[in-house]
Amino acid sequence: MTALDGATFSDVQFNRYIRENLNECAPAKASAAGQYFVTDDVNSLAARAPGTAFISTSQTTTSTSYADLATVGPQVTVYCGQNALVFINCEVSHGTANTLASVSFAYSGATAGDASDAIRIMHDGMSAANSWRHSMSWRLADLNPGSHTFTLKYRVVSGTGTFARRELIVLPL
Repeated sequence: MTALDGATFSDVQFNRYIRENLNECAPAKASAAGQYFVTDDVNSLAARAPGTAFISTSQTTTSTSYADLATVGPQVTVYCGQNALVFINCEVSHGTANTLASVSFAYSGATAGDASDAIRIMHDGMSAANSWRHSMSWRLADLNPGSHTFTLKYRVVSGTGTFARRELIVLPL
């Protein structure tokens, strides 16, 4: 439709050419506070909401494979497209010098993946007296669109690892 000086247009024309275009803008697609938008196809926007969780409790493990602590998580469930950005933060210490303690994440739902050393925070325990705050970010690609639950998991090589101020942030794309 081309606007001309002095021309009028009908309600059908207004709805087709103006209202429908405005309904494709990001503000019209927002259904909740805190959302952001990603392109989910050519000329198409989708709203996404970040997932965040924090557990301050300090807990330990002696597990040599990735496992939950007494308080599971943190854990978040979000709707993802084909990609997600995962951020993990944790204060880590180890009771024995020169021994590793690791934090990773597992995810399940439309796509599943196990916690692994390929996606981890690693604390080398150079001194048993030291505690360090570690952070990591990871981009997951080739996810199946849908709901996913992300959960932090913990392990040590030997001895006892201590994990506190555990944080998980997932930005679905």
